[in-house]
Amino acid sequence: METKIINNIAVVNSNELIIKDVESAIDFIMSIKYETNCNKIALNKSAVLGDFFILSKGLAGEILQKFINYQTRFAIYGDYSKYTSKPLKDFIYESNNGKDIFFVENEEEAIKMLSKV
Repeated sequence: METKIINNIAVVNSNELIIKDVESAIDFIMSIKYETNCNKIALNKSAVLGDFFILSKGLAGEILQKFINYQTRFAIYGDYSKYTSKPLKDFIYESNNGKDIFFVENEEEAIKMLSKV
């Protein structure tokens, strides 16, 4: 796992799964906040369990609620083109029009979205 701080945003890139369930998400949030003192985190999509993107499993809602509860803005960056689920596309659209959770294509866009007030 590689973490760098850009504009007070912890940008994390990992080749290993980091977010596998609610507990690992909480551990991730707390570790990053402790290590970087940042309340904005960008993470590459491949570090998130694939089931997260199957909304019917409920994992995304549970995990993202933890980011909200811990007052941490969060962006997941990566390729979303393979997903055809309308509910997921709608979820991504709604999230990206909010102020706390973002699903974007690359690290630069994640930093841009998290830099907005």
